Amino acid sequence: MADTNVNGLPPADAASGAAPATEEKENGHPNGDMPKPQKSDTGFASKKKGPEGGFDETPIPRAPPGYTVKFTLHRANNLPLADINTLSADPFVVAQLTTGLPTRHKEDPPLTMRTPTIRQSTDPEWNSEWIVANVPASGFRLKCRIYDEDPADHDDRLGNVHVEVGAINEGWEGIHDQTFPIRKRMVSKRAYALRAMAVCFGKAHHMSGTLNVSVEVLGRTGDENGGRAYTIGPQFWIRHYSPLLGRLLGQKEPNEDGQVSRRTGKQKPEKYNFQSNQMQLRGPVPEAMYHRYVEFKPFVKSMYTAKGVRGFILSKALHHQHARVYNFDAATEFKVLPGPCKEFAQKFLELVHWDQGGRIFTYVLTLDALFRFTETGKEFGIDMLSKHTMHSDTKAATTPPTPPSDIDGGPPNDDPKKDPAYYELVIDNDSGTYRPNAALLPQLKAFFETNFPGLHIRTLDCQGDAEKMEAMKSEQRERKKQEGQAVVG
Repeated sequence: MADTNVNGLPPADAASGAAPATEEKENGHPNGDMPKPQKSDTGFASKKKGPEGGFDETPIPRAPPGYTVKFTLHRANNLPLADINTLSADPFVVAQLTTGLPTRHKEDPPLTMRTPTIRQSTDPEWNSEWIVANVPASGFRLKCRIYDEDPADHDDRLGNVHVEVGAINEGWEGIHDQTFPIRKRMVSKRAYALRAMAVCFGKAHHMSGTLNVSVEVLGRTGDENGGRAYTIGPQFWIRHYSPLLGRLLGQKEPNEDGQVSRRTGKQKPEKYNFQSNQMQLRGPVPEAMYHRYVEFKPFVKSMYTAKGVRGFILSKALHHQHARVYNFDAATEFKVLPGPCKEFAQKFLELVHWDQGGRIFTYVLTLDALFRFTETGKEFGIDMLSKHTMHSDTKAATTPPTPPSDIDGGPPNDDPKKDPAYYELVIDNDSGTYRPNAALLPQLKAFFETNFPGLHIRTLDCQGDAEKMEAMKSEQRERKKQEGQAVVG
């Protein structure tokens, strides 16, 4: 979580490489009897005493390499009716994977994946794939929660499906488009009441729904240490819009295509809109990039753990704030790509509006390589408890934060070029919530170069490069004043 800047450059071959692997030591413990992770001196830790949190040098627990597994959520049938007006639903699935692998900290979040939303259907078909590395031989538990998307309120749960497998190996036959009954515990009673009425009046034929799932072992994961599972792919990007936040913040979406109104014959006006973005990058994030929230105030720990009355209220407020900023509705754009490629880098540049200059962004990179970012800066009147806390959805640990800034030579002078080789993403480590370690910036640079082929990456230390960083941000703000306001990215 930090600040990033995209600057125009002449075309050149960008270095691309995988994040450097962390040195690992062998131990003789079998998978079923692994020791608890012990902290070791990595050379990054500061000797200066301060509040708890920030960079955490706890290593990933040792384990034999696991298996790369592909999960496919095919379709659901006979879902409850969540909308009385359409006698239908807008279903999506949130899949959560748990394994027997120990975590570095008990508050580390599990692996999750969300499917796109299928509009107005009780028999949706997703065929969404999720490829996870280092699933251990001891098996896994896949919990699929099916929801009805409701942008104006909380999403109604339509049911759960549990897929439990006790052991896997390269010869495991897998699960092929198998039908699982949907459990009705902890679901929306209103939705099932509507379903019952529909059955009574002949509008539906069954009360019980099903979900079809496939699971396939693709082979051994090629890591030396199989101590953490992580998402390989596919890569996707999501763009969220909020006209209400746009109006509150005074941010407008530019009419970039010069669209003309059919009614008046004039160019369509700009609309108020706030934009937030998510991109699933290819894991794993470098092992050393592990940061926990900094307990700079007594209430911070309770806010992250939701302990106590004050902690519960603050945690709820931040979850709600995150849900509003990253709200899914009919306008949300969601697209899947097979892997890191030039198109993926171009989409990132599009999400930060190419060279419509003067932009500074705040982002968070989660432990499972989910990259979230929105435009921020001193000129924004966003009164958030913490920008990085909001982006992380109060997750206790993340990778180092930074924000992206934008681009030289853009409007009103020239149209932006579409080749990533013309652009440079400048990232810093300026975050009070997680306080990223400057020594890890080269690993972050290599990770982004791997995921955005062709894009130039530069990193700045908020302390060592303070003057240069402040000068660049001031230049960005001046450029933004000259080029005008536009949609937040």
